[in-house]
Amino acid sequence: MQEKQLFEYAVIRVVPCVEREEFINAGVILYCAAQNFLQTRFGLNEERLRGLSAELDITEVQKRLDAFAQIAAGASGAGTIATLPAAARFRWLTATRSTIVQTSAVHPGLCTDAEETLLKLYEQLVK
Repeated sequence: MQEKQLFEYAVIRVVPCVEREEFINAGVILYCAAQNFLQTRFGLNEERLRGLSAELDITEVQKRLDAFAQIAAGASGAGTIATLPAAARFRWLTATRSTIVQTSAVHPGLCTDAEETLLKLYEQLVK
């Protein structure tokens, strides 16, 4: 039996109008230090987003989510934050902010396979 390891995750939310505090769950970010794992999984439900804001620029939201994923991956060309260690990138991405892309509070858990856990959380919390 494989040993379970600590992971942390947050739900990635799209908040079309910050003042109204309404949001759509768009993805999940998961960090597991023991597995050297930091990834996101996201998808946009345009119909649901349009229900909150008909004026929302979906292309701009997609760009912001793509940048979020690039930083999480530590991609070259994704800026200074992307060069930080995975733990620091996770903390930066999940910090409280008042913008169109936000995250929930960070939640802990135990897993044997971080990637499988990310996919399961995405299906449960976003789909």
